[in-house]
Amino acid sequence: MKVLLIQPQSTDPLMDQVYLFEPLALEYLGAGLKLDGHSVEIIDARLEPDPEAACRRFKPDMVGLTGFTSHLNIIKGLATRLKGIFPELLVVVGGHHATVQPEDFNVPSIDVVVIGEGVYTLREIVRAVEQESGFREIKGLAIPCPDGMLYTAQRPYTDLNELPFPDRTLTASYRHNYFSEWFKPLASIRTSLGCTARCNFCALWNITGGKYLRRDPAAVVEELKTIAEPNIFFCDDESMCDVKRMDRLADLIRDAGIKKNFFLYGRVDTIVKHPELLAKWAKIGLSQIFVGMEDFSDTRLTAMKKGITTVQQIQAAKILDDLGIMMYASFMVDPGYSREDFSSLVAYVRRLKLKYATFTVMTPLPGTELHTERKDEILSQKPELYDMLHALLPTTLPREVFYRELADLYTKAVPLYRALPVVLRVGLRGLMLRIRLLGRLLAKIRTGYLDY
Repeated sequence: MKVLLIQPQSTDPLMDQVYLFEPLALEYLGAGLKLDGHSVEIIDARLEPDPEAACRRFKPDMVGLTGFTSHLNIIKGLATRLKGIFPELLVVVGGHHATVQPEDFNVPSIDVVVIGEGVYTLREIVRAVEQESGFREIKGLAIPCPDGMLYTAQRPYTDLNELPFPDRTLTASYRHNYFSEWFKPLASIRTSLGCTARCNFCALWNITGGKYLRRDPAAVVEELKTIAEPNIFFCDDESMCDVKRMDRLADLIRDAGIKKNFFLYGRVDTIVKHPELLAKWAKIGLSQIFVGMEDFSDTRLTAMKKGITTVQQIQAAKILDDLGIMMYASFMVDPGYSREDFSSLVAYVRRLKLKYATFTVMTPLPGTELHTERKDEILSQKPELYDMLHALLPTTLPREVFYRELADLYTKAVPLYRALPVVLRVGLRGLMLRIRLLGRLLAKIRTGYLDY
């Protein structure tokens, strides 16, 4: 069977100039299908924005689409267009939003929705089509129906060690485009799935039923040996949850002589409790950690169930700075912020002497406790606004003022003299590009109140 896997275009192409990660989930799916002898292509519509042309050229029997909540209308629109061109085409949808809220894809142009890990599920779907046996016996599916979605039995999450290595040859023509900040070219790798924390704004721990799934470090190293890119992003939900595993992985990477620049997610409390682990990773190439700081208030951190304190945040920032590891600090702005809160956040970031910080809006994403608890307060159901840059809960400040304050965080919180040496890693030409991008991003944020 011929299968075309499509990474949809982004809601706003501007964000693809800020970061662009490879479609690792589709590379996993492609690898699984090729094991069964199927012909597979991946189209990254962020870089090749005409999937219809790809369909006409490749003439697939099946198309697979994936995406987050913000992609909902993009996916449904693309499915409708493809069905209009090829009425016999089987359209399968998976990904994050399909897992947490599959009922949103109950439309005539979509034939089946995959819930959860899709490698084995998609292989079974293809097999069922070839055998004309139907989908009812396949676990982990939602089947669109005019009378309401039909759900098959739940599929337990697959042991990560049973999955094939993702097939990166399927994105060979795109690979030089994938990057994040100064990491270019950048490859992604998954070493775990899920998280041990229980933050109320995050669905990732809930998706795996609260389990933290791990790959064997030896398998991770074998996959790393196959990756050509000098920069590696660990796209785990949280990489450092299992300290012993990460300690062994560091040893194996060192012993294998692998020389890469690593970028991963790490929690504040892990950094504080295990600085020796971070020191070991710094020696083998860990150069940046994405750290979810979230807020500067212990009261709000507790309400989020974040499981960290501001004292630990301060300690973590110093530990990483002393080790020469860049902290990519991420803060979530509460829609309830007052002007004083915005000013306090600026002062806090400056107190921590951070060199790099980003600011998103606390968003009640589907599948989270926050969404369940506050769904009656949500201001808009437009999927495009679920981009972490729009306030979907009522703001204390007038909306226009809130967005102006949000944009000002990017220009006030990290002093230029601290940020400049970091940003200059991309070179003078890259610096000028990022200055232009920042201007466009700030303009987008400041006018966000008009998007409702």
